[in-house]
This record gives sequence, structure tokens and C-alpha cells, in this order.
Amino acid sequence: MSVRIGINPITWSNDDLPELGGATPLETCLAEAREAGYAGIELGNKFPRRAAALRPILDRHGLALVSGWHSGRLLAHGIAGEIAAIEDHLALLQAMGCEILIFAETTGSIAGARTTKLSRRPRLADGDWAGFGADLTALAEHVAKRGLALAYHHHMGTVVESAAEIDRLMDATGPAVGLLLDTGHLAYAGADPLAVAERHRGRINHVHCKDVRPAVLDRVRRDDASFLDAVVEGVFTVPGDGAIDYAPLLALLAGAGYRGWLVVEAEQDPEKAHPLTYARKGFDYLSRTARGAGCAIARTP
Repeated sequence: MSVRIGINPITWSNDDLPELGGATPLETCLAEAREAGYAGIELGNKFPRRAAALRPILDRHGLALVSGWHSGRLLAHGIAGEIAAIEDHLALLQAMGCEILIFAETTGSIAGARTTKLSRRPRLADGDWAGFGADLTALAEHVAKRGLALAYHHHMGTVVESAAEIDRLMDATGPAVGLLLDTGHLAYAGADPLAVAERHRGRINHVHCKDVRPAVLDRVRRDDASFLDAVVEGVFTVPGDGAIDYAPLLALLAGAGYRGWLVVEAEQDPEKAHPLTYARKGFDYLSRTARGAGCAIARTP
């Protein structure tokens, strides 16, 4: 099995908290991502959103575009409205040769609300899952017609956060809807990433690799902190620097024939966590552990 290792630019600058790394140039992010060993990078708010402008920048640094997050509002827009809303993002990913579109339902989300406690997040009523699942499947099938697969990103502060909600989502959707497995969000939500991966191994089509600092996690849970306050406090870090054991997870993915990206995505305050240092630490640990689990690492875009 061959995988590629990418990174999210949130290591250098945060989309939801622009004061974190806001002054860091995109060129610094890209040069350091390649220096650390990564083959690709996901989109961030400093990236051009037209392929003609973005492609030569990434080519200059020897990086592929992995994918990019779309803040979906399917519950608010309905299927027709969401197809229209996603078009520019879909067109960019298609033009850049991406294979995955990252989708998270953000209707009512509090993930970006600095003063809102995580316990105030939205939840789907029992009677809403079937309709949401049907619409999400239709959206994924639309994306598939354009040559990409939709990867659903469960996320703290949204309607799909817990392991039980991931299970319900997978039950309510068709095979066109893939699962983005985010280890850090699962650990924060109190779930076992390995157990979730075992249940849904056939649906996982993208992986975000972040770790958690247990002492910080215990504190922010106890305080019912907002998601962004938890980020600033340092709840997340790169793989190998926290409590999550990646070896069995990567072995499971290898056994399931996973051939996608492993993306280091560890939002931290760059003033506290030097971006290049942590980018290297994450790459070195993840590549070493992936090889030990039987994964070959492709280094070229």
C-alpha cells in the first residue's frame, strides 16, 4: 500500500483565528512544508482560489494540492442550494487534479465562536437524520460526477461530532459519502479513533492526523471551553507528540488497502509551537510509523 503525506497550512496560520500566524507569508508556509518533507498541502485562506494562479505557486515548491475544506450548509440550503454554493470550490479542486473534497456541515456550528462553550453545539433531531443523509448522498454523487470523492469531516462544535453521530451518518448515507477520519477530533469527542476506523474502514477516504495533549484536554473539557480557546490552550499537537498511538491505526488502514493522503493537521499557536519544528516532528513520526505499519510513502506530488 502506498500513501502520501501532506500537511494543512493551519500549522502556520489559522483560518478561524487570523491573529494566529496572520503575518506569516504563504511562501514561508509552502517552503517550510516542502523542507519538512511533505508531498502536498491543503488549502488555507491565503491561497489563490483560481487554478491558473495557484498551480504555478505550488509547482514552484514541488507540492500537490491535497484538497480543501468546504463549510457546508446543506441543512439550511437544501440540495439545490448546496450544489450551487459548492461549485467554485469544486471547480478549483477539479482543475487542480484533487481526488477528495472535504465537506463538513456547519449549519449552526459553534466551532468558530470563541465565547461559546462546546456544550452549546447544535444537534440533529432523530427525525432529521434520514433527510440529511439522503441530501448528503445526493451531493456526494454530484461531486463524484466531477471526478472527486466527498470526504465528510466530523468536527467539534458541529452536528456530527461524536462516534455515535458518525455511526448514524454512515448508516444514513450511501457509499458515495466517504469518511474523513480525524484522530484529534475523535479523541476530543471522547471516542477511540481505532474503534471508529475499525467500524468504518471501508468508507474512510481521507485522514487528518492530529494528536492531543491529555492534560490540556482534561482541563478544557472540565471548563467546557470553546473550541477556539482549547486550540489556543494547546489541546492539539502533531502526531507523535501526544497521547494517540498511530501504529495500530495505520496498520488497520494498510490492511484495508487505504491509498489516500495522511494529512498532518494540528492547529496550534505558532508563537508557542514553532511551525517548521512541529511540521518536521509530525512528518518524521508519521512517515516512520506508516512504514512500520506496511505503508510505502510516495514523496512526489
